[in-house]
Amino acid sequence: MYSVQDVYLKLRTRIFDALDAEAVSQLASERLKDQLRTAVDTLVDKEAVQIPVLVRYEFVDRLMDEIKGFGPLQPLIDDDDISDIMVNGSGCVYVERKGKLSRTDVTFIDESQLLGIAKRIAALAGRRVDESQPLCDARLPDGSRVNIAIPPITLDGSAISIRKFGRRELSLEQMVNFGTLSIAMARVLAVAASCRLNILISGGTGSGKTTLLNALSKYISDSERVITIEDAAELKLQQPHVVRMETRPPGIENTGCIDQRDLVINSLRMRPDRIIVGECRGGEAFEMLQAMNTGHDGSMSTLHANTPRDALARVESMVMMAAPNLPLESIRRNITSAVDLIVQVSRLHDGSRKIISISEVIGMEGDSVVMEEVFRFEPSATQPDQMVTGQFTTAGLMGRSALRTKARFFGMEETLEHAFQERQL
Repeated sequence: MYSVQDVYLKLRTRIFDALDAEAVSQLASERLKDQLRTAVDTLVDKEAVQIPVLVRYEFVDRLMDEIKGFGPLQPLIDDDDISDIMVNGSGCVYVERKGKLSRTDVTFIDESQLLGIAKRIAALAGRRVDESQPLCDARLPDGSRVNIAIPPITLDGSAISIRKFGRRELSLEQMVNFGTLSIAMARVLAVAASCRLNILISGGTGSGKTTLLNALSKYISDSERVITIEDAAELKLQQPHVVRMETRPPGIENTGCIDQRDLVINSLRMRPDRIIVGECRGGEAFEMLQAMNTGHDGSMSTLHANTPRDALARVESMVMMAAPNLPLESIRRNITSAVDLIVQVSRLHDGSRKIISISEVIGMEGDSVVMEEVFRFEPSATQPDQMVTGQFTTAGLMGRSALRTKARFFGMEETLEHAFQERQL
């Protein structure tokens, strides 16, 4: 007795054997779907098995997903509640919903099907993945970020990691409602972005760095020329004068690579008011600091670090990649004169995202960088399986605060002072 899955696999094999890849690529989706529906009905009748009409429609949808879409992954990609999809071989797929990981019942027919979908994803982004080039970073048409690793690099089958691009951008006000930050913090960050402070957003993977960067970008004036630089374009700026730039990997002959450092250097010749680097991870940090120090106030970027102090140490390390002979003291003075604010975001054990610290970079005392924490999140004692609760606290601004100085210059000092008078922090 055949199961429904056995019937589908048999139909799939026969239909795929008869497909002409070139002809299929030229067919419109609706026309292809009609032809697949006819083929499924014909083959089911020939097999003389009882398959309900709704199941036949499901067969057609699965075939369409394999031919034009992403196979078993398509329903997960279409699910707006899922933020991350992680494929660990043909029989193991995990997703993240609301910050929590869970294993799905999604599987692939075999490694061949999974590898074919991985190659299709890479091809959609103009990239390739094969044995000679088993690693690939790509971007789906909707902006979702994809990393692919295939054997022999991965030992248990192909691995695909998809960071889905949210269809709905969050504002600072919505983040306040979600408990990500307090009203006072939102108002201070809005003033900082409006008054052209140089801001670094620090945090771990999936902590919400890019989401926060998108939210802060809404406070950039429409009169400013903004250049964004990213490995995979995720930023959605609403300003009218934006130039978006994206890196390019090396080609088949390992030539033609354009990295973020090249783009930052080039952007300085494009008369930017602000430069936004999606994520600093290498030598581009040196040029980014130079830009911040030479009239491009209001520039922003993200980086991976666990604390604001660690973020400064990471910037030091990245600058050393580009300028290994530069003295450490000189690097630190460059950083302190360039960076005004470090915003630390974190994904907590209950899956929630919170801004756990906002710190100002004040200056240098001897060889040390002086920082002042303006806001912090103080968690309450909770059990591992409970929601994280706590409160946002503030010690106010120091006398040497660049935030207060810039707010006064832009006529927003009263707004800034009012934020610190909020009862609900």
